[in-house]
Amino acid sequence: MSGNDRNRNTPDSLAQLMASQDPIRLQILLTTLALANTESQALLADVLMGSGPLGTVSQGDPMKVGEAFRAVGWHIASNPQAMFTANMELMQGWMKLWQEMATESLIGEDHKETDKRFSDPEWHRNPAFKFMRKAYDLNTRWLNSLPDHATGLPENLHTRAKFFTNQLTETLSPTNFLGTNPTALRAFVETGGQSVLDGLRLARADIKKGGGKLYISQTDETPFKVGENIATAPGQVVFRNDLIEVIHYAPSGEQTYSRPLLIFPPWINKFYILDLQEKNSMIRWLVDKGLPLFVVSWRSADEATKDYTWDDYVQKGVYAAVEATLMASGAKDLNAVGYCIGGTLLSSALGHMAATGDDRIKAATFFASQSDFEIAGDLKVFTDGPGRDYIDSVIEDNGGVMPGSMMYETFNWLRPIDLVWRYVIDEYMLGKAPRPFDLLYWNADQTNIPGNVHRRYLKECYAENRLATGSFKVMGQTVDLKQVKIPIMVQASRDDHICPMESVYRTSKVFGGDTKFVLAASGHIAGVVNHPDSGKYCHWTNDASPATGAEWLSGAEEIKGSWWPTWWDWLRPKSGRKVNAKQPKDMGLGPAPGRYVKVRLSDIKLPL
Repeated sequence: MSGNDRNRNTPDSLAQLMASQDPIRLQILLTTLALANTESQALLADVLMGSGPLGTVSQGDPMKVGEAFRAVGWHIASNPQAMFTANMELMQGWMKLWQEMATESLIGEDHKETDKRFSDPEWHRNPAFKFMRKAYDLNTRWLNSLPDHATGLPENLHTRAKFFTNQLTETLSPTNFLGTNPTALRAFVETGGQSVLDGLRLARADIKKGGGKLYISQTDETPFKVGENIATAPGQVVFRNDLIEVIHYAPSGEQTYSRPLLIFPPWINKFYILDLQEKNSMIRWLVDKGLPLFVVSWRSADEATKDYTWDDYVQKGVYAAVEATLMASGAKDLNAVGYCIGGTLLSSALGHMAATGDDRIKAATFFASQSDFEIAGDLKVFTDGPGRDYIDSVIEDNGGVMPGSMMYETFNWLRPIDLVWRYVIDEYMLGKAPRPFDLLYWNADQTNIPGNVHRRYLKECYAENRLATGSFKVMGQTVDLKQVKIPIMVQASRDDHICPMESVYRTSKVFGGDTKFVLAASGHIAGVVNHPDSGKYCHWTNDASPATGAEWLSGAEEIKGSWWPTWWDWLRPKSGRKVNAKQPKDMGLGPAPGRYVKVRLSDIKLPL
């Protein structure tokens, strides 16, 4: 790119933009800017106070954030070497920063920004913004390191302190404030303040949408309708009870394999992440491979199911779906898939089947799913004593269910830069209306969870790791996953922030049979749902089984593209012989995608 091309693509500096304004307009802009900045800070406070983990601090601190921070301070203060090291790191950092700023002010800065928040040229060419960026980076790294300096800190307090320190530092980014965000300031000047006015209108609409609480819209939901332009793979609902529907998808050829595949998606979201559009549909891809395909659609917890337990989910979910699939297909056995918490449920059911001699599931695949929760990542901050007490209070306040709206917030705040602050900036500061995006529509289409199920999941799986240690009970039977000896494939995603790769790798070691591990690039959703035709990402395979995921990856082979073909190479020999295709029977329950998936949170009324 030539110098002239770069100049055409680089916006005018803020100084140039302000200098081009006439005095009267400049005075109006500055006055409006002062008012807008006040409104922006008030809005930021609303974001923090009304949602997300940090919001709990202003509500009596039920998650004991203050306790964790005080423990960090006490442990550092009682260790002179740790205190000296922490203070020296900060002092040396600031000395280096002043040196760099003095040098760069003379010779300039040739810098390729890796943090996309600071991609605006003003962060590199304007000395004030440059200093602000570097000071923020220095202070952030120092603050985030403090829990690690607190040697001897109990693990639960260390996890809590690390999580909330990261939440705090990402919140305090100068990009999150109108007065210190050059992109927002430029838009404000160029539009004569209209960008902020539009942003405040969007914020008010989101507050109305949230019933008085700020609910950050990530996408324009109006163009999407389940069953019409998303979740359109043809099929029939062949079974329904109070908890699930089982959908049998129509074969696309004259023959299929004899052994059906039954998928248990998570009940925290809806199953149609596997069938968003024709071009990226896993459901259509599996059907085209010749598999008789059945998928469970979970009912969002309501007055009828709010008291259901984990055992109900095994009996009325897993066992009922297996029986319905075998009846509809005419097969004697099947293969199964569990995605995320659907996989945790499936593993507990497989343990029960092993204990009772039920061998109808011949092979299982787990997508981004954990059965060993020893190192389960950031979500463990919600599973120690204070975290679970807080969740209990939320469930009690919501009629016995864990509300889907809070689950949506929780998962967004696990990645606040991408899933919270990006939208605060784009919408409320820049005044950009959210665009339609099918994936984000699905992400916002949440479900309620029975309180009993959620409590047990957090306590016995996350906090106590009973499923991996042979002390978890299913319908009165203690289950031992080492007795599950069927062939298993466990898939993880390298950048998964919900089910971390190392944790999923440990899960691949809890079963007693032949288990294959495969790692996909990207995260919890894009790593799993990556159609081969997209040409995106890569995946890794390794037949060895070392102690850790890091060791496994160091010896793995990188393969371009989706992991689905590798999975199919494993699954195809386990899918039986070719037989004449069997069309889904019309049971009078309606076509795919069924009834339960169309129920929105706003349709469910719960007693409070």
